[in-house]
Amino acid sequence: MTSGVRSGPLCRIPRETSSAWVSVRSRAEHLSSPHRSRWRPNGVASTDAVMVVPVMPPWPELTGTGAAIGVLFGLFGVGGSSFATPMLGLLGVPGLIAVAAPLPATIPAAIAGAVAYVRRQEIDRQIARWSVMGGVPATIVGALLSGSVGGKALLVASGVVLGAVGARILLPITSENRLAGRARRRAGLVIPAAAVIGFFTGLLANGGGFLLVPLFVLVLGLTMPESAGTSLAVIAVLSVPTLITHWALGHIDWNVAGAFAAGAIPGAVAGSLLVTRLNADRLRKAFGVLLIGFAVYFTTHQILA
Repeated sequence: MTSGVRSGPLCRIPRETSSAWVSVRSRAEHLSSPHRSRWRPNGVASTDAVMVVPVMPPWPELTGTGAAIGVLFGLFGVGGSSFATPMLGLLGVPGLIAVAAPLPATIPAAIAGAVAYVRRQEIDRQIARWSVMGGVPATIVGALLSGSVGGKALLVASGVVLGAVGARILLPITSENRLAGRARRRAGLVIPAAAVIGFFTGLLANGGGFLLVPLFVLVLGLTMPESAGTSLAVIAVLSVPTLITHWALGHIDWNVAGAFAAGAIPGAVAGSLLVTRLNADRLRKAFGVLLIGFAVYFTTHQILA
């Protein structure tokens, strides 16, 4: 064995390039995989037989990122998956894997976060049922189309979505919005709206909170705590078919997903408990500014990369 190089039946990696592995596969097999990268580490020759893919970042980075995002998810019922995918992309996780990796954490994190809202009776069960009825079939359709869109396009779309989340969080919510919204709480409106949201949930492997919360607050007149709690409950259900479909398509890397989930789940619990102890309005504005700034940076980075 050449000094400084690790070898195996499927890999050849210089020791100094621990941030990548080299899969020895045919070019046809490589190109057929939707989440393989053509990035090549220094010191490895470019040949048709040597294919390079990024590896999982160190687990403390993934777990720490998951914990921070989980707290935000628990606080707002929105921004979890939207923030997670760009963050994982910056950590070097490939496009489709970065899009789908938060899903295994989303389900238990949403359930854990929703429990606190259930105990405070801050979930509208009827709206949650209608949202699930419209959203579940549409998530499957969106997830099936994700492979056709491609990893980089989905990362750029995730950055745009993140900016939209930040802008929405900054917009004020008036009592007039809530009063008018009560008259619109009917299945004929909620189910089709949830179907549209479900489609984008499946396509972006996103919980959908960035669209659910504005729907609940601005259109249906729920309070912010009710919107966050109901959003978390709906996300927990919509994420199940989304996860199953992306898993069947081969978009889930369980090493990345597991390390991320280890931080996200307790983080969501902490966030849902903190929401009653913090200045919600000031925190909401700071969070919105953070999301917009990060979205601009991330989207520009992805487009120019």
